[in-house]
Amino acid sequence: MKVKRLGISTGGTFVVLMNEDDAASLMMRKGDRVLLVKKDNSSVDAILDLSSGMLKKGQIGLFEEVYSALGVRNGEDIRVFPSEKPASLDYIRRKLEGKELSREEIRQIVNDITNNRLLDMEIAYFVSACYSNRMTLRETLYLTEAMISTGDTLKINRKVVADKHCIGGVAGNRTTMVIVPIVSSLGIVIPKTSSRAITSPAGTADTVEVLTHVDFSIKKLVNFIEKSNAFMVWGGSVNLAPADDKIIRVERPLSIDSEGQLLASILAKKKSVSSTHVLIDIPLGRGAKIESRIKAVRLKRKFEVLGKLLGMKIRCIITDGSQPIGNGIGPALEARDVLWLFERDDRRPLDLEEKGLMMSAHLINMTKNVSFKQALKMAQDSLESGKARDKFLEILKNQGAKITKSSQIKLAKFKSFVKAEKTGRVVGINNRVISLIARSAGAPFDKKAGIYLFKKKLDSVSEGDVLYEIFAESPSKLKYAEELASQNSGYTIR
Repeated sequence: MKVKRLGISTGGTFVVLMNEDDAASLMMRKGDRVLLVKKDNSSVDAILDLSSGMLKKGQIGLFEEVYSALGVRNGEDIRVFPSEKPASLDYIRRKLEGKELSREEIRQIVNDITNNRLLDMEIAYFVSACYSNRMTLRETLYLTEAMISTGDTLKINRKVVADKHCIGGVAGNRTTMVIVPIVSSLGIVIPKTSSRAITSPAGTADTVEVLTHVDFSIKKLVNFIEKSNAFMVWGGSVNLAPADDKIIRVERPLSIDSEGQLLASILAKKKSVSSTHVLIDIPLGRGAKIESRIKAVRLKRKFEVLGKLLGMKIRCIITDGSQPIGNGIGPALEARDVLWLFERDDRRPLDLEEKGLMMSAHLINMTKNVSFKQALKMAQDSLESGKARDKFLEILKNQGAKITKSSQIKLAKFKSFVKAEKTGRVVGINNRVISLIARSAGAPFDKKAGIYLFKKKLDSVSEGDVLYEIFAESPSKLKYAEELASQNSGYTIR
């Protein structure tokens, strides 16, 4: 059949379009699998969709994902064959029935996800099965190994490679951007890949992107390590544990967070960048991802056991997740907080500084032969002396810095204040509500949008005091955020 480029993206799934008459003559139906083969015998699998008038007989319409993966030209001849449903669908069914999967079965599922052989709906069944029938520790290990082996790896020839990860759920919390410069300024290698926001007002990669570029090849990342011991990039720009990104994409609308997939996702990405010593931050509190101490402790133990099986030293810390960390919520506002911190500005968020120093000390303690007290002093000296700031700017410049001073950051032009409705003390700030309001204002897609907090937990307030300021790029988004804040400000005052 002759290729017709449709110029339309599906968002990930490999789909092709065929004339209904052609499909009928080949006894093929909508939803069937097809194998597309080029003259050089390279091939891809895809899902079949049908058209009554968009294509001529003998044409096969390729959506952008298939067109790119197959590497064909418009009008080129390719062969089209019926293809069997992947065996992994039988294994997903077994997991739905509550059965434990083998290493080979999990590897096949991950391989089919990586190579776009499964529909989002079919991946969603796998996600749901792992959520309903909790994965065993053995299955989680197999899933982690499969995620690593089906992607690229960043090989760093160092005895010690540090890393950190926060499981999420706390607004702000840009500790990565504080820790990486401090730790790397002390000669410790720390290759940091981070995610973009899924349900939060900003991911680390979104915030770093305000200041510098975050999309690079693995070859470039090796160069950054050789020059500066560190980088801060978007993990999605490199092919590290690619199945994980596809699983996360279907988890988002389901709002499902399987514990086994959470563990595998984090550890696969750490192992993929050659990490040997990893610090895991588990925030605990109302409105955070983990609200139960029992669950936090269980997760901590599983991280440590799996880390040992994978040849990594894991240390988990359970931290206060009962309120946002830092004052800015949204990419530009969070980036400004970090720059203020390194500039030693009086407006810097002291809670972010304190947590960043504490976590840096843990990594220094894990990787160097010093006590925690000595490690904390080393971290503080790096920050106070300007050594960490110099390293931060060096990392930004390596990656093509766009902004290096807090005064250069521009915020959204439409803004309004949310004020306290009564006098009292702030006893709680709900992370979920604050994140929702910041997102409704446009964050993270509008990088200048978000919220700036003026009051934190335990602060005293009088009626009419400003709790936070909302920033938006349009009057309509500002109005929407204001309406949400009027229904629930996210603050509990007593």
